[in-house]
Amino acid sequence: MMRLAEETADDWWEVEALLDLCFAPGREALSSYRLREGVAPVAALCLLARDDDGTLAGAIRNWPVRIDTAHGRKWALLLGPVAVHPTHQGEGLGAALILRAVELAREGGWSRVLLVGDLPYYRRFGFARLKGVGMPPPTNPERILGLELREGAWQGVTGPVIRALP
Repeated sequence: MMRLAEETADDWWEVEALLDLCFAPGREALSSYRLREGVAPVAALCLLARDDDGTLAGAIRNWPVRIDTAHGRKWALLLGPVAVHPTHQGEGLGAALILRAVELAREGGWSRVLLVGDLPYYRRFGFARLKGVGMPPPTNPERILGLELREGAWQGVTGPVIRALP
């Protein structure tokens, strides 16, 4: 049985070790990491999954970002990274973390979520390709995905994704 809980400061390095295990050593060179530098994650939307023994099995983090549109600044959540320990992959744990984080984001008043990922995987959660929303290079525009937490939240939102100011 997995238990989901909010990540605490004491969990930081354990989560970082999981991310290192699940992703390439150069993960911090990705464009999404530049949007996270110097910005605190949204603590209530950073979740952990632990097994009955308390061992970390999965984690998800969310970060605030802004999109500078022609009609002003719009805020969004940058979902990710999502990591599941290799011994727990295929159990639906990643999906459970994503669904819970999205539910909490909606309850917390957020309107839109974006991520860089594979559409075939994220489509089942309601994500769709965003056109006209640009991530820092080098990001494949086909992998920029968005989810509306409020109807019409992405309508007319185009422009560059910018790091939230600390």
